[in-house]
Amino acid sequence: MKKIFLQTLLLIATSAFAQNDALINKASQAADKIESKVIAWRRDIHEHPELGNNEYRTAGIIAKHLQSLGIEVKTGIAKTGVVGLLKGGKAGPVVALRADMDALPVTERTPVPFASKVKTQYNGQEVGVMHACGHDSHVAILMGVAEILASMKNDLAGTVKFIFQPAEEGVLPGEVGGAEVMVKEGVMENPKVDAIFGLHINSQTEIGKINYRPGGIYASVNDMKIIVKGRSAHGAAPWFSIDPIVVSAQIINNLQTIISRNLNITENAGIVTIGAINGGNRSNIIPEQVELLGTIRALSLADEKLLIERVKQVVTKTAEAANATVEIRIPNSSHYPITFNDIALTEKMLPTLRKTAGAENVILRPPHTGAEDVSFFMQKAPGLYFNLGGMPKGKDPKTTPSHHTPDFYLDESGFKLGVKALINLVLDYMAGAKK
Repeated sequence: MKKIFLQTLLLIATSAFAQNDALINKASQAADKIESKVIAWRRDIHEHPELGNNEYRTAGIIAKHLQSLGIEVKTGIAKTGVVGLLKGGKAGPVVALRADMDALPVTERTPVPFASKVKTQYNGQEVGVMHACGHDSHVAILMGVAEILASMKNDLAGTVKFIFQPAEEGVLPGEVGGAEVMVKEGVMENPKVDAIFGLHINSQTEIGKINYRPGGIYASVNDMKIIVKGRSAHGAAPWFSIDPIVVSAQIINNLQTIISRNLNITENAGIVTIGAINGGNRSNIIPEQVELLGTIRALSLADEKLLIERVKQVVTKTAEAANATVEIRIPNSSHYPITFNDIALTEKMLPTLRKTAGAENVILRPPHTGAEDVSFFMQKAPGLYFNLGGMPKGKDPKTTPSHHTPDFYLDESGFKLGVKALINLVLDYMAGAKK
């Protein structure tokens, strides 16, 4: 009897795997057919970019497309965000897929016929607007994924939540937006998400390749403001002053020792950067105060705590030694957590990425000290976030235009792999959850 029972279980498992493989093959063929649509969507969105919290046209295109597929749609989440809910024909987990929608205040310089000519006011200046980070491709890829998964709705063993997020690149001072706001508005609940997947295209990774990393893949970020307060005096009589400019110079130099002398860089990288110094208005007046703006980045919670504590200590003690005072704000206006790929989920889904792209094309990458607010979603459910190649074959990544620059360029032939990878992650995760 026991032998018969085990044989029955084996037959059921074999049948389930065969059904899932058939779905994956069907999805792969559909991805080949939909490629031209994905590219067309991307080009349209690229030509009409919108800054964070202003993605009204983009959101409208997304919502209309999802509704046409019979997907339940909610709009206006975190101002311009769109969420689609696709309930499969069979019971199973809830899997979220995320794409960001916003562009950057960058004037495009690429020669493509669909280059952006959009201009807008940003921080009181007229600027160009450009998808200089690839979010247009993320949207188009996820729209393609939605169309294919909707076509196999009855065979899906679970629910898919499509999250189209605004304002990943940040918002103007005084505004709020992005993933953090979507999470606060309940996007990871009702129904509760069991796992979340996402990708970021990379203009310096060759098409056909996927880069991944378990654990911290993108750093946490805390912006900071340091206000150094001294005593003003005539530039000809500095002995009457407590010179905040000199103190600021000492603070900047001393901050550079934190990474080199406090952080175990054999385990994780870290960053302490001062990006702006503002103080004074004449050559012969020592000002009363100087403001410094900077960023602190870490790849573990322990390192993040260490760096923040040491920055506060170094800044305070350096100022005290010169009889100055300081005000330190960390974070000043923004904080993104570490983008942490759940280790167990990454190990479980790595075979999916390898069978989709080919094992030789799935590459373990070093951590990146940039930040990503997808991290807010991944605090609420286990997540896997990976990089998709967008650089033409044969190009040198050292000379290829990087993200956030006017010459940023993507090879659109790499999009199809992104469509297949996200679909296969959903199908394999659902199949694994049934076992």
